[in-house]
Amino acid sequence: GLAGRVRLGASTGAIAHLLPQSVAQLREQYPDIDVQIAVLTSQETLARLAQGTLDVGLVALPQSPVAGLAIRSWRRDPVMAFLPADWRCPARITPAWLAKQPLILNDATTRLSRLISEWFALGGYRPVPRIELNFNDAIKSLVAAGYGAALLPHEAGAPQSNARIVMRPLRPALSRELGIAHRAGPIERATQHVLDALWELKAR
Repeated sequence: GLAGRVRLGASTGAIAHLLPQSVAQLREQYPDIDVQIAVLTSQETLARLAQGTLDVGLVALPQSPVAGLAIRSWRRDPVMAFLPADWRCPARITPAWLAKQPLILNDATTRLSRLISEWFALGGYRPVPRIELNFNDAIKSLVAAGYGAALLPHEAGAPQSNARIVMRPLRPALSRELGIAHRAGPIERATQHVLDALWELKAR
């Protein structure tokens, strides 16, 4: 269990702001465990876990039960409005206000897209985005350029956006829940060490 390869799937947001802390801890304690990270949507992650081509996945919740997989809640982060700094915007962003703005959103295959669609629907809106992307850093770059507004999770400990972006809370509030998924049954020791590091991150 002190050496081995662990294949992990996650979204770009989790990879950028959450996984580095766990990976750094693992390298200190178990330098011979090779964590191979794949950028995947939650559905892709669950499919690969079921196929046996992944060992651990970070997925958006809720998810329907998948035979042979264990899925447990890990953390909940607020979804914030990311806006160009030169826009005049209210202190809290509502569906009515945001639906009138040019939008940069995740594509419809993602759980986050469905969550945001439900948030807009509460106010009776179904806005059409200017562009759909699944890479958060690319989305933020477009926001900074003034191309549009975005709704993204803001993980605790993540760095603040650059000076050309402002973040505003939503009204009503919205959050994105993440879970840890792995195959049910006996767990290889190297995989268990990765899971332990992820659960320790939750406790911080």
